[in-house]
Amino acid sequence: MTELPEIVITRLPDGTVKQVGPLTGTRVWTVPGRANRPLSIPRDASRRLAPGEERRLCAFCSDRYFETTPEKSRLVGPGFVELRHVPAHELDDSTAEFRRFGNLFEIVSAEYWRENHGFRQPASVVEWAQEYLSHPVGRAHIEKLAEIRSAASGVEQSLEEAALDLLGGSHDVIVARRHVVDGAEYDDQLVSSGLLTPDEHGAYFAFTVASLADIQAAQPFASHVAVFQNWLRPAGASFEHLHKQLVAIDEHGPQVDRELRMLASDRLLYQHRILDLAVEEGLVVAAVDGAVAVAGVGHRYPAFEVFSTAAENLPQEHSPKGVRAVSDLVHALHAATGVHVPTNEEWHYRPPQAPWPMPWRIVLKWRISNPAGFEGGTKVYVNTIDPWELRRRAISSLTDLRDAGALAPGIRIGDECTPADARLHYADGYAAEEPTAFEAGAFGASPGRGAGSS
Repeated sequence: MTELPEIVITRLPDGTVKQVGPLTGTRVWTVPGRANRPLSIPRDASRRLAPGEERRLCAFCSDRYFETTPEKSRLVGPGFVELRHVPAHELDDSTAEFRRFGNLFEIVSAEYWRENHGFRQPASVVEWAQEYLSHPVGRAHIEKLAEIRSAASGVEQSLEEAALDLLGGSHDVIVARRHVVDGAEYDDQLVSSGLLTPDEHGAYFAFTVASLADIQAAQPFASHVAVFQNWLRPAGASFEHLHKQLVAIDEHGPQVDRELRMLASDRLLYQHRILDLAVEEGLVVAAVDGAVAVAGVGHRYPAFEVFSTAAENLPQEHSPKGVRAVSDLVHALHAATGVHVPTNEEWHYRPPQAPWPMPWRIVLKWRISNPAGFEGGTKVYVNTIDPWELRRRAISSLTDLRDAGALAPGIRIGDECTPADARLHYADGYAAEEPTAFEAGAFGASPGRGAGSS
């Protein structure tokens, strides 16, 4: 096993906790007393909704379908049946529980792929664009969107070119039906991931996984597809309406490159540096058959890490049961976090062309502080909640939620978890260089660090 360069997490005599990110090298301090600040970001006073306003609060709402780009697909009904390429004149014929469409203002645009890589849309997209434009409602929809884009960019496009870009882009958005809870009276009664039912969240997750596979297949010049969810404006969301984004990019990004270099000398990197550490320090939060959640170490913000324990690496390689296992834990942590806490949900997985095995894992960050001058000058980040306190809070909330029947069945919480729950299988077939904490039978907080000594 590759030796860590230094102690990854330790508590000093005054209670300060110092951490080093096991994969990033990021240095983080948690100073006693700062964890008592409220998690929720202050909001404007809530406003009473007018009748029907809950369906038109933002461009993602169900009464404003024509403000988003043409739908690539939607899920409808209690069985979450998929409908693909819904024509503009049929958008209101069914209620979409979840919708997938291209981002009107892409991070990596269709022009980027065309001009830098010579990408041309396949015949299936050309045919879809022609069909969409052939109906007057569809044509009016494209005309309006093209006008908005050209006004923002200063670049005029033909209607046919605009349709191809809008329908065939590689930056997609997946949007949930509700902006606020059914029957809401005020605009702050928002629907976060944690307020979905476990089945709704499972459909949302599976839909995202399928969309990821679609984008990877459709964009041959992409090296990776970033998948993320920004919840609330302090976390980067344009709208306070639940949605995920998927963005194809033509490089892995420096963090994936760093992990691949580390994997070259230790195929069991994630077991050794994260899961074994979580076991040794008593940071396992919850588990189901197929996934495990831990309080993350060395993050700029309080963060949970959810790992698939399956042998598969890419999300779309997982079985439906494997996808649901990850979904259930992520859903539970969102529920434990609460509606008014800004969060980022980041998906990490092995890029299809990467040479080494990597597990599918999801990082859920609480965006409850803003790095400022101290962090900029020192590159030491102040995280107000240390991993042990984060675990304690999560376990308390998860236990209450499970008692209330709000979580998926089969979730084990805190000390109900066993060492076997923290055993990853993404690199099965690669021999460990030395016994893991799982194999050594260690579990629970080590004497000292978790208990408060250095």
